[in-house]
Amino acid sequence: MVAPHLAAVFTKLQTLSTSDYASVVSMNIFVALLCACIVIGHLLEENRWMNESITALIIGVFTGVIILLTSGGKSSHLLVFSEDLFFIYLLPPIIFNAGFQVKKKQFFRNFITIMLFGAVGTLISCTIISLGVINFFKEMDIGSLDIGDFLAIGAIFAATDSVCTLQVLNQDETPLLYSLVLGEGVVNDATSVVLFNAIQSFDLVNTSPRILLEFIGSFLYLFLASTMLGVIVGLVSAYIIKKLYFGRHSTDREFALMMLMAYLSYIMAELFYLSGILTVFFCGIVMSHYTWHNVTESSRVTTKHAFATLSFVAETFLFLYVGMDALDMEKWRFVSDSPGTSVAVSAVLMGLVMVGRAAFVFPLSFLSNLAKKSASEKISFREQIIIWWAGLMRGAVSMALAYNQFTRGGHTQLRGNAIMITSTITIVLFSTVVFGLMTKPLIRFLLPHPKPTASMLSDQSTPKSMEAPFLGSGQDSFDDSLIGVHRPNSIRVLLTTPAHTVHYYWRKFDYAFMRPMFGGRGFVPFVPGSPTERSEPNLPQWQ
Repeated sequence: MVAPHLAAVFTKLQTLSTSDYASVVSMNIFVALLCACIVIGHLLEENRWMNESITALIIGVFTGVIILLTSGGKSSHLLVFSEDLFFIYLLPPIIFNAGFQVKKKQFFRNFITIMLFGAVGTLISCTIISLGVINFFKEMDIGSLDIGDFLAIGAIFAATDSVCTLQVLNQDETPLLYSLVLGEGVVNDATSVVLFNAIQSFDLVNTSPRILLEFIGSFLYLFLASTMLGVIVGLVSAYIIKKLYFGRHSTDREFALMMLMAYLSYIMAELFYLSGILTVFFCGIVMSHYTWHNVTESSRVTTKHAFATLSFVAETFLFLYVGMDALDMEKWRFVSDSPGTSVAVSAVLMGLVMVGRAAFVFPLSFLSNLAKKSASEKISFREQIIIWWAGLMRGAVSMALAYNQFTRGGHTQLRGNAIMITSTITIVLFSTVVFGLMTKPLIRFLLPHPKPTASMLSDQSTPKSMEAPFLGSGQDSFDDSLIGVHRPNSIRVLLTTPAHTVHYYWRKFDYAFMRPMFGGRGFVPFVPGSPTERSEPNLPQWQ
């Protein structure tokens, strides 16, 4: 009696051991592929066509082909895709680093335009795509999709992926364009996820004006609450480090606290059903403005490069997996009997993405230019084309939302759902590779030699500028005359230059209250070896 029982236990343990060994082998191969992506991406860095995103995607496709052949056509994966893995572990470092490294002057100077593109533009794009698929898909045999699926498709394909464009744009040469593309990309992702969650939570069968008002109210609440949560967590981290001097002699503790507080903001947002993307983005902005200046010199270098590295690895991981997922045979079997339908669906969706993008970029750019007096602050037609182009690429957010809507645990047994997944994969591959390959030549053709302007001066208060003096070229100076923001002395000035006026009063409030309370450059008492120690002898010390 005992022997058979022991044999069964031994067999079970052996099975578990085999499973664990297979997982270890898969992880080894995946990590080796990540290393290959980094090495090959570096070698192709100066290539006119390639960039690291496309490199990872192509390596993923080739790896998927090899795995598919060795497994006898059963699978092309080393790992099983999970939208939870994406949203909980991979997306936070990417978005946080975007906020942490962004040049705040340019971002907030163009905040209204960024919100127009990222929020209003995404709503317009989502509406056009949803209406388009409702009209076109009725004529196609793609299975049973309801109104919720059509609206979800709008949110899925309204999510842009501007990584390829940002890798080509230079933040110092084209600060306006870079800040618009980066800011719109982050706000767009947040808006798409908020829209997607709102669509899933509302009863869309019994629609009424009241439902529409509730939808708009829920959307605004999520936007504002998510932003405020990120700001609050960022300020708390700054206050803790400023008051307790956590890392005066320990870079490890400082870096750990900043990293955990940033991740805490994202997890708290998910806990309260808010937008983690918006929360962690604004947490990154606040940390770079206050917290980062309260830590030691070594911690500044460590945090800057560590956050950038985490973001880079997460992006590479995503593109590598998307490449392998493109050959998932389980989903392609459902469309193998009618490949023309899948191609038609992909073509319709790609066309709607291009139309939906154009429908808001050019009109909203026109409106934005009307409110700007200076020609250097206006968005030229060539820059509008690049902004339109930057948002045509679809990536990991679209993939994750599509899996969330049309699969269960990464699997689907419905033909309509399988067609939507394969179409999403097709569009992600096509847009990233084709549009991505043409990005560098397009930008070099449209912006061959950008002329330096005053707005191209680097924002030295951001962690991006570690190699520059902390107080140079008059940037971020306490003298309003040096930063070009003069005291508004009339209502007319307030109405004609609202951005400069708001900027003036914000700077005044920031210097008078925020920095003395939460720290930042020039406001923490000087203590040898403390976070405020500077190499510049002429830096003013604020008591």
